Amino acid sequence: MNLGRLMLALAFLLAAPLALAQGAAGDPLSIQAITVTTNPEGQQEYSVSLQILLIMTALSFIPAFVMLMTSFTRIIIVFSILRQALGLQQTPSNQILIGLALFLTLFIMAPVFERINQSALQPYLNEEIVAQEAIARAEGPLKEFMLAQTRESDLELFVRLSRRTDIASPESAPLTILVPAFVTSELKTAFQIGFMIFIPFLIIDMVVASVLMAMGMMMLSPLIISLPFKIMLFVLVDGWGLIMGTLAGSFGTF
Repeated sequence: MNLGRLMLALAFLLAAPLALAQGAAGDPLSIQAITVTTNPEGQQEYSVSLQILLIMTALSFIPAFVMLMTSFTRIIIVFSILRQALGLQQTPSNQILIGLALFLTLFIMAPVFERINQSALQPYLNEEIVAQEAIARAEGPLKEFMLAQTRESDLELFVRLSRRTDIASPESAPLTILVPAFVTSELKTAFQIGFMIFIPFLIIDMVVASVLMAMGMMMLSPLIISLPFKIMLFVLVDGWGLIMGTLAGSFGTF
């Protein structure tokens, strides 16, 4: 079942109790307002009420879409590891990190969203194509982005777990297989970047701890002494600029 059919099924499940309740009240137009018709070209067309219901249902998928089908996962994990490496537990706060990750995600995904807007959204709003075709067109740029960031080994893993033999190429993989493979690859890449970020701060902690032990100041926490040095190093090398540039550049150009 593709994404469009899944959304349609969920919409019908949500709409059924309301429609039945209105029908029982004697409203003759309650059921007819939600209709699906077939045009002369053989494509299905939905009534305005059903389209609105589908849109409202799709809004509940936005958080999952942002976290699992865009660059958000890699960015927020790297930011969290960076804060841990600096030794700052609450600075920057979670709200700032999430907001920064969201806007950086919009910056990285802007070319993909622009292609979806031109090829799918605008033709659909202009009533040039139906909803199913718009969903199929929007799926293309998004799958291309995810495939470019997905390791072949991860994709092969989920294809093997699904026991499907009809997938001839990575481009033909459905979203039910591509999305978990993409998220797995993003987690691996995020931890690899986080490891490289953690190393210089770990060296500073080890040097400070060795100096304090040599001076006999074993009761003083090395983290208190190393924190200013780590912050100074991060500022001197323009750490935020390097992190932002590295994350944006790691996704390439789309």
